[in-house]
Amino acid sequence: MSKTKTILIDDSKPREEKKTKKAPVAQTVPVEPSLKSPKTEKVRASLAERESRRGKKYQAAKAKINSEKIYAPAEAIQLAKETSFSKFPGSVELHVVLTRGSVNKLLDLPFSSGKAKRVEIASDETVAKLKAGKIDFDVLIATPAAMPKLVPFARILGPKGLMPNPKNGTISEKPEEAAKKFGVNSLSVKSETKAPLVHTVIGKVNQPEKELLENLGVIVSAIGPKNIERAYLAPAMGPSVKLLITA
Repeated sequence: MSKTKTILIDDSKPREEKKTKKAPVAQTVPVEPSLKSPKTEKVRASLAERESRRGKKYQAAKAKINSEKIYAPAEAIQLAKETSFSKFPGSVELHVVLTRGSVNKLLDLPFSSGKAKRVEIASDETVAKLKAGKIDFDVLIATPAAMPKLVPFARILGPKGLMPNPKNGTISEKPEEAAKKFGVNSLSVKSETKAPLVHTVIGKVNQPEKELLENLGVIVSAIGPKNIERAYLAPAMGPSVKLLITA
């Protein structure tokens, strides 16, 4: 007969609970958002590098301008004339950043914009030049009967603002008379196709400030002050100044 052995276990002491390690609680540290994004800093660095490569004449002209100041039109025009360092009467340029939409207008300025227009009346010779990819005119005028010949070139003429349009007077039954309207006082103001930007001229640096000021007023009114986010005035050869636009 087999014997059994009894083993007594003392349960008088409580068993120690197995300690488990708790995972550390992650703490969120507030980080102040940076005001300088890498993209912005890259653009600024590129502009600064380009500015540093400018010539002595440009640097001397720029020193006369307060880059932090937004100048009233009369003062901006005076600076544009003063800081131009071209050896010839260069243009005074207006550069505009639009808030929305686009602009495409033909204006009649009170004074000359300083640029003679090359006006062409559409003919079979014009069509032949367009087929060859040649555009040597600033204004194209056509009769209604000639328009079907120009339609195939709409993709070329349209983005350049050269497609005849009844709104700006470039479609007429009397094209010779219409051509007379496009003198040195006429100005086509058109925004870029893929960007809300306008680049145009208000006259020459050798024109009286009064003439440039009146031309500027007509252009700004046509674009619409509320449609202008930022504007700059500059000589063709010289630094730009920030232009104050008021409604």
